[in-house]
Amino acid sequence: MKDLTPNKADLDPIEIASIDEIRGLQLDRMKWSLRHAYDNVPMYRKRFDEAGAHPDDLKDLKDLARFPFTHKNDLRDNYPFGLFAVPREQIMRVHASSGTTGKPTVVGYTGKDIDTWADVVARSLRASGLRAGDMVHNAYGYGLFTGGLGAHYGIERLGATVVPMGGGQTEKQVGLITDFKPQGIMVTPSYMLNILEGFHKAGIDPRTSSLQVGIFGAEPWTNAMRREVEAAFDMHAVDIYGLSEIMGPGVANECVETKDGLHIWEDHFYPEIIDPATGEVVEDGQEGELVFTTLTKEAMPMIRYRTRDLTRLLPGSARSMRRMEKITGRSDDMIILRGVNVFPTQIEEQVMATGGLAPYFQIELYKSGRMDAMRVHVEVTPDADDELSKTAAARMLTKHIKDIVGVTTEVLVGGPGSVVRSQGKAVRVVDSRNKD
Repeated sequence: MKDLTPNKADLDPIEIASIDEIRGLQLDRMKWSLRHAYDNVPMYRKRFDEAGAHPDDLKDLKDLARFPFTHKNDLRDNYPFGLFAVPREQIMRVHASSGTTGKPTVVGYTGKDIDTWADVVARSLRASGLRAGDMVHNAYGYGLFTGGLGAHYGIERLGATVVPMGGGQTEKQVGLITDFKPQGIMVTPSYMLNILEGFHKAGIDPRTSSLQVGIFGAEPWTNAMRREVEAAFDMHAVDIYGLSEIMGPGVANECVETKDGLHIWEDHFYPEIIDPATGEVVEDGQEGELVFTTLTKEAMPMIRYRTRDLTRLLPGSARSMRRMEKITGRSDDMIILRGVNVFPTQIEEQVMATGGLAPYFQIELYKSGRMDAMRVHVEVTPDADDELSKTAAARMLTKHIKDIVGVTTEVLVGGPGSVVRSQGKAVRVVDSRNKD
């Protein structure tokens, strides 16, 4: 793989500033953000007053713990524009969730917010090893989902060339990558596996592609998948993190030279880790639920937003700003099976460690009598498409999951292509427990 380490002279000064300078900037911006939310969003004024916390009470960053949390349901309860802190006429863009489980969550951006978003995505791309003049194939979905347009504006802000492909049409994706020869690709990790499969179907060795770095986000993925993709394409694979409620992609990003966790762009987003059960803030280094407060967002400030993502905070390394470990899962994605906590990423790790299996899987939850049960749908690679290999893979994966994860599960091994493919975010868990 090519050495893509950025030139330190090209970094934003704040990326390598002293911790004292970063904390001072955060405190000033935190005071502004709390006041902005209190003065302009009725929900926040009411919540702060009920908690006995006033923006003027913030004297130190630790004082933030006195302020109430914001939850995803707050966005639904204030649908569509109740959390906007500026007049609707000043909103330059809105994005929204799919709304498949009820009212969609709507977020808004002023022109300044769009500029900030482009800046942090460009910073993330530079940390990933991309430069002005490079070409980036953008396979994130466009539309109400923040991924496509968020990445698009950041690529342009970097001074790179964007190929606005979007999701789907895998054969066409492979053709454009082969013909246009981009240096980078932005895509969900699960869909990158589809593109890899597309290269194989087209009879093209992915290691001959022009891709030097893949920037993967929008869903948790493991270091096992990183190794799989890096070996397949002979390129770097780095993690980008974001969520619509806070900004979109570009809240944090791995640095290509270390790949040791995602540096949070703390000049715009203040992180905390809390015990998800008690809500108490825990020390850096302890695992818990990630909470964010926006420091510069005008249209829709978020104060202590509970992401449900599980991780821990670590000191800076390649940059001064703190790192977060790769997301291990979401507290609301956690499966509790006979008293054992199970995350889809744990299953993914065992699938990737089992010989003869392709890197595709889906978990199905179902009822076995009165008990909850789990089966894992996987598929073999083309060179292992025989009954003896399938039986051996099923036995091995069942043992791995039992030994490492701690639960007994049924494993169903199909032929190549039998597991449903993702066109964007992967659907890792299907719950059949309440079906007749």
